[in-house]
Amino acid sequence: MHDDLVSIITPAYKAASSLPATIASVLAQTYPHWELLIADDCSPDGTRAVISEWASKDSRIRLITLPTNSGPAAARNFALSAAVGRWIAFLDSDDLWLPEKLTQSIAFAQRQRAALVYTGYRRIDAHGHRTGQYIQVPSQLTYRQLLGNTAIATSTVLIDRNQTGSLRMEQVYYDDFVCWLGILKRGLTAHGLNEDLMRYRVMPKSVSRNKRRSAGEVWKIYRTTEQLGRVAASWYFLSYAGRALMKYRKF
Repeated sequence: MHDDLVSIITPAYKAASSLPATIASVLAQTYPHWELLIADDCSPDGTRAVISEWASKDSRIRLITLPTNSGPAAARNFALSAAVGRWIAFLDSDDLWLPEKLTQSIAFAQRQRAALVYTGYRRIDAHGHRTGQYIQVPSQLTYRQLLGNTAIATSTVLIDRNQTGSLRMEQVYYDDFVCWLGILKRGLTAHGLNEDLMRYRVMPKSVSRNKRRSAGEVWKIYRTTEQLGRVAASWYFLSYAGRALMKYRKF
């Protein structure tokens, strides 16, 4: 691994319209040592062509192609298998970073000696217009605290592989949440940088807006993946749901 390099993991599916702004936000970073690995999950639109065009202009941008449409977890895993940086950052294909995102996240991770850091953010709509309040984050989260919390947004995360070792996403609905839990379950602590450094785009038909399915998938993670008893799962679920409602009120 290259010690100062950040490998940015971006799964992409039908992202031709949103990817240019996402890529531009990476190019605008004040931290220059990065590679952007965009995994195209067999998009039927012009996603692959968009990635190829940007990659031809900057060698730090790399197109990863999946052989079959396999979902975001598989796309992230394909990109992770090609990553050579010590640092792993996640950026979804419709989200944006502010210019200081990597600089501040790395400096914070080094100060805290943190395996995983996450930051605050704001929501934007499909057209990129800012809306809603700033979403603050807690200063720390342990495994048990994260079980009942929604504070870690995927596109804010930075991971130090020197501490976590190799990463791999599981084929579950919330593969990112399960990944963070797996890291913290080893006794590590996630550290929150309460700075506005990411823009989370909410699309009109976003899957994550289906609250009933989301609730069912979180419950499944508690019972199946984390193998919590019914009482413990119920306790964490109530905390998770309560915090989610509070967050969405700010949206």
